[in-house]
Amino acid sequence: MKKSINYKKLAVNIALPLLVGAVSAWISRDGMKAFETMAQPPLSPPSALFPVVWTILYILMGIASYIVAQSGSDDADNALTLYAVQLGLNFFWSLFFFKFGMYLFAFFWLAVLWLFIFLTARSFGRINKTARNLLIPYLVWVGFAGYLNLGVYLLNN
Repeated sequence: MKKSINYKKLAVNIALPLLVGAVSAWISRDGMKAFETMAQPPLSPPSALFPVVWTILYILMGIASYIVAQSGSDDADNALTLYAVQLGLNFFWSLFFFKFGMYLFAFFWLAVLWLFIFLTARSFGRINKTARNLLIPYLVWVGFAGYLNLGVYLLNN
């Protein structure tokens, strides 16, 4: 028998990463404007693409966390703790990169974020394969962001 969807809890799970991303973007908004004037590495997407991609990724993260939270698994608390850690790391990366212009530090911070996304996806996958798969685009995007981050550092220092 299939569990019914608790739409209120799903909405909260989706709203949380969206809120984290929105607050981080709002705090670092001035640095984002300065970023647009900097030398960019090859394959840099247009600036307008970033909020679209991040919105999609945050929604996928929220759905994945909902699946794990509703799973009833004994491992759910540990998996959601990893999720919370990576969400916090995500929040602060934007501040280090955009607000404070700490590009090299932000690159290493992003590497730690990527590791925690990987650990979260692996932990989610032990509970539910769909939840894990929903985090794969996020993992790939943060890997690409690492390339962009390092490229910005190298081209502008």
